[in-house]
Amino acid sequence: MKRLYTAVIQEHFKRHQQMIFLIGPRQAGKTTLSLMAKEFTTQFACLNWDNLDHRKIILGGVGSVASFAGLDKLTAKIPIVVFDEIHKYGKWKTFLKGFFDTYKGKAHIIVTGSSRLDVYKKGGDSLMGRYFPYRLHQLSLAELGRIDLSEKEINGPFQNKKQDFEKLVENGGFPEPFIKNDLRFLNRWKTLRQGQLFREDVRDLSRIQEIGQIELLAEILKHQAGQLTNYSKLANKVNVSSDTIRRWIKTLQSFFYCFTIQPWSKNIPRSLIKKPKTYLWDWINVDEEGSRAENFVASHLLKAVHYWTDCGLGQYGLWFVRDKEKREVDFLVSRDKKPWFLVEVKLSPKGGISKNLVYFQEKIKAKHAFQVVFDMEYISKDCFKHTEPIIVPARTFLTQLV
Repeated sequence: MKRLYTAVIQEHFKRHQQMIFLIGPRQAGKTTLSLMAKEFTTQFACLNWDNLDHRKIILGGVGSVASFAGLDKLTAKIPIVVFDEIHKYGKWKTFLKGFFDTYKGKAHIIVTGSSRLDVYKKGGDSLMGRYFPYRLHQLSLAELGRIDLSEKEINGPFQNKKQDFEKLVENGGFPEPFIKNDLRFLNRWKTLRQGQLFREDVRDLSRIQEIGQIELLAEILKHQAGQLTNYSKLANKVNVSSDTIRRWIKTLQSFFYCFTIQPWSKNIPRSLIKKPKTYLWDWINVDEEGSRAENFVASHLLKAVHYWTDCGLGQYGLWFVRDKEKREVDFLVSRDKKPWFLVEVKLSPKGGISKNLVYFQEKIKAKHAFQVVFDMEYISKDCFKHTEPIIVPARTFLTQLV
């Protein structure tokens, strides 16, 4: 299936010489996307570090790769070279720096990795200025119906098929299980993916030896999605120190198992909360309906702020708001360090507008405040034309993002 990120890659090659760092979780489609870049050139080569033959070519140095990629030949279009999972090579930064400096302007370079390419500090000079990162996320409701680039953050709403929304909530946004829409396949896929995450990525690419305990931590986080992260309580449950829990959660973040959002503190009187909230990248691992709905929206918002930032539209952040009186709103999106819009997630529109949503919009001066509701039919209206707090369908609001 075509993705929004295909157009992002094409636009990048038109405008920039920097390498593309395509970063995201396993099975999100990084390799597929990079292979689809074949259509943008007449000379294409892909080297995967996990392939022993390809590894020998990379270890042969810049000249060896250039010969394999045909960079010594005259071509109608600039060649494209893809390095897949090269961060597993201890000297990957030194290698990429040398390759880029030698072939800048003569080849387009895509580097992909299922763990964050900026995590590993091993060897080599800084690559600063030589690449632009693009964080690849799962499918979102907007991407199921819109894959063209836009010069603005918010687009008009459109109506998806109702079953697509339900499939996305139940099957998750990873392309293969979403497309197959088969429960038995999904169950097997989840088991295999989790095994690869802990038995291959975490074990092989970090120094953590206590795989059983970090798996227990991951299991506990499934049942606490959207809650404040209490490191002391987690430490007691897993039988390690609080500092170890903090370090392990950062490791799980680096391998795209979970993500944390911090509390917004500016302009909130009596705001002393410093603990983050933790969500899962794959929301289908959250069983409780309300928590899954909140995680689903959190994932969509995170994708939006990453995409807007990576494409150069500004600096965006995802937060939650909470004060000492325990008044809370689920999410705040900031734009260039200023509050932009608030989001409270509900399953049903019953009970009217949240008082906390009204209170915090007044306090922090966010332009918009949305109560995003799952049990509402699509309405063909632009949610962002409203500046007062308003109840909106998830099926409408989420299609206006990316």
